[in-house]
Amino acid sequence: MLDPGLKPAPRPSNDRAPHAVVIGSGFGGLAAAVRLGAKGYRVTVLEKLDAPGGRAYVHKQDGFTFDAGPTIVTAPYLFEELWTLCGKRMSDDVVLKPMSPFYRIRFDDGTFFDYSDDRNAVLDQIAKFCPDDVPAYDRFMAASQAIFKVGFEQLGDQAFSRFTDMLKIAPDMIKLESYRSVFGMVAKHFKDPKLRQVFSFHPLLIGGNPFMSSSVYCLITYLEKQWGVHSAMGGTGALVSGLVKLIEGQGNTIRYQQDVRRIVVENGAARGVELADGEVIKADIVVSNADSASTYRYLLAPETRKRWTDAKIERSRYSMSLFVWYFGTKRRYDDVKHHTILLGPRYKELITDIFSRKIVADDFSLYLHRPTATDPSLAPPGCDTFYVLSPVPNLLGDIDWTTKAENYRASIAKMLGATVLPDLENQVVSSKLTTPLDFRDRLSSFRGAAFGLEPVLWQSAWFRPHNQSEDVKNLYLVGAGTHPGAGLPGVLSSARVLDSLVPEADSLVTS
Repeated sequence: MLDPGLKPAPRPSNDRAPHAVVIGSGFGGLAAAVRLGAKGYRVTVLEKLDAPGGRAYVHKQDGFTFDAGPTIVTAPYLFEELWTLCGKRMSDDVVLKPMSPFYRIRFDDGTFFDYSDDRNAVLDQIAKFCPDDVPAYDRFMAASQAIFKVGFEQLGDQAFSRFTDMLKIAPDMIKLESYRSVFGMVAKHFKDPKLRQVFSFHPLLIGGNPFMSSSVYCLITYLEKQWGVHSAMGGTGALVSGLVKLIEGQGNTIRYQQDVRRIVVENGAARGVELADGEVIKADIVVSNADSASTYRYLLAPETRKRWTDAKIERSRYSMSLFVWYFGTKRRYDDVKHHTILLGPRYKELITDIFSRKIVADDFSLYLHRPTATDPSLAPPGCDTFYVLSPVPNLLGDIDWTTKAENYRASIAKMLGATVLPDLENQVVSSKLTTPLDFRDRLSSFRGAAFGLEPVLWQSAWFRPHNQSEDVKNLYLVGAGTHPGAGLPGVLSSARVLDSLVPEADSLVTS
C-alpha cells in the first residue's frame, strides 16, 4: 500500500503558507499534522496536557515507564506511510517487534488459549477445547477476510460525506451479514462457549459490546492475521515521539498546556480557535482530534450546529469507560505474556452490566499489559512494568469513583495475586490510577467514554460524525469519535481520509 516513489510535498514559504490548527495531539491529531504538513500547510498542534499523545500519553514514575493508552499496534504500514510522506524511514526512528502469541486468553478456571497468526498453532489450541470446532476456524477466517476486504481495504479511508455513500455499500453489507453482531457471527461458526469468547472479544478493544457491535468488526481478526500484532520498543510513546519529530522536521509546531475553549466560526466557517487565556489563533482550517462529542458540545456554539445539536449529542450512545491501574513490581513475572486477557466467570452478563445496566459488578474481566516481557528497559533492573485495564461503565453509571477507586484497585490486585501474579501486593513499588473521571476531566471525553461513540451499526460510517464537519466549513475531525472509529488503525485512517477532503495548500495560496 506504500508508494515508494512518494516524496515530501514542496512547502510554500512559511509566511505565505495557509495555516492549519490541530486540536489535540493523540495519534489522530499527530497523523493529521504530518499529512497537512506534507500538503504544504503551516501547522500548529495545540495540546491541553504537558506532553503529546492524548490517550497515548506516557507516565514516568519511580523509574518505570507506563504507556497510558493503546498498546496493541496493528497495520504498521499506516505508521510507515507517515514517515514516507516526510521522505524518511520509520525504522530509523521506531523499532516494532512482532508479538507471538498476540494474546494469552485465560479463563476463570485457569485454562488458557494462546491466540496468534500461526494457523496450525491456533488449530491445536482450538482442539484442546473442542475438536469438533477445528474446521470452524478456516470458515470464520474466510468470513473475516471477506469483511476486511470491504470494510477496511475499500471503506476504511473513505469520507462517507454523503448518504449515497452508505447506499452504495448496502448490498455488500447485507451480503456480509453486517446485521449480525460480532458474537452472533462467531456463534454461527463456533459451538464451544469458550471459543466463542476467544473469537468475539475484539470489539472490547475499541469500546464495543460484542453482543451489539456489527459483525463488520469481525474484520479485526483478519487484520491482525494480515499484519500481525506489534509492540514498539521503548513503548507506544516511542511512536508518539517519532511523530512529533516528523512534525517538527516539517518546520511545524506543537504547543503544550494550551486549553482550547472555542472554535472561532465566522460566516459558517472555522477561522481559528480561542484558548482559555483569551488568545485567538487564526487559521485557514481547523482539525479537531478532541473527542467528537465534546468538540460539538463544548467547542462550538449551539447556533453553529444543525446536525450535531445538544439533543442529538445527549441521546447518542457512548462506549464504556476504563479503570486502569499502572503498577511496577520489584520482581519480574517471567511466565506472564506481553498481552494477557483474563476472563471472569461471566461473559455476556458482565458485558450487560457494563454497557446496559451501567453498574460495577463484583467480578470483572481484565486486560493485563506487561511490556517488560518484550522491552526490559521500561522498568528498573529486575523489575516489571504493568498496567491492568478493567472495562467499566461510562459516567452515566451512578458510581462515585472518588470513593470507589481504591477498593476496586484492591479487588483487582487480589484477583491478580490469586491467579497470574502471586504475592502481588507485597511486590508493588509504584502505583497510579486512571478512572472514568480522568477520561472526562483530563482527556475531555464526553461522559468519560474511553472510546467516544459506541461502535454500533447506526453510529458507523455516514451515521458517525463526519471527517469533514456537516455543520461548519473548514472544520475537520479525526480520532476515535469520527469515521472509521477507535483503535490505532481507525484513528490513523481518519487522518488518511483528510487527503481526499483538505485542498492542497498551494491551491489556497493562489486562489
